[in-house]
Amino acid sequence: MIYLASNSPRRFELLKQINIPFTQVVGDINETHQEGEQAQDYVLRLAQQKAQAGFNNSKKNKPVLGADTIVVLGEHIFGKPKNQKHAVQMLGLLSGKTHQVFTAIALIDAIKINTKLVISEVTFRSLSEQDITDYWATGESKDKAAGYAIQGIAAKFVTHIVGSYSAIVGLPLYETDQLISDFLGSKSVC
Repeated sequence: MIYLASNSPRRFELLKQINIPFTQVVGDINETHQEGEQAQDYVLRLAQQKAQAGFNNSKKNKPVLGADTIVVLGEHIFGKPKNQKHAVQMLGLLSGKTHQVFTAIALIDAIKINTKLVISEVTFRSLSEQDITDYWATGESKDKAAGYAIQGIAAKFVTHIVGSYSAIVGLPLYETDQLISDFLGSKSVC
């Protein structure tokens, strides 16, 4: 029914969970944050650019879904860690605080593009240096926004969430289903 412009195994599993048939297409883009760009504008731009890149690489016979997730703490915008030092720094800043997770989705075809932004909150317990070092050693944080995976070992750091759990993982399921349904003009995808 759609193309998915993502290499994320988490997004593959989430789409399968709500029974949306898809084919993966390449949607690689430059994910550099632009000077002065607000968090919501940044994540929406990335989702749209991924969808557009996927559309450009598709057969153009189905809509293309792009998505991106970032973590925001005050003025800090966290993407994927560049290395261990960067991951340790990000997790240290998140320790004992509530941060926001912004996940944007974009659906595009030759005529239109529709987007949706979902903002959720995650609160971490205080993390020791050992907690962070041990977590890095698991390898789980290497390709995740802010260096953690809520659906994995990092779940033990989370005291509570407000919002969409699936959006924090990387794809808001309710909003994705609604976006696709509205885009295709049907009541529900399932």
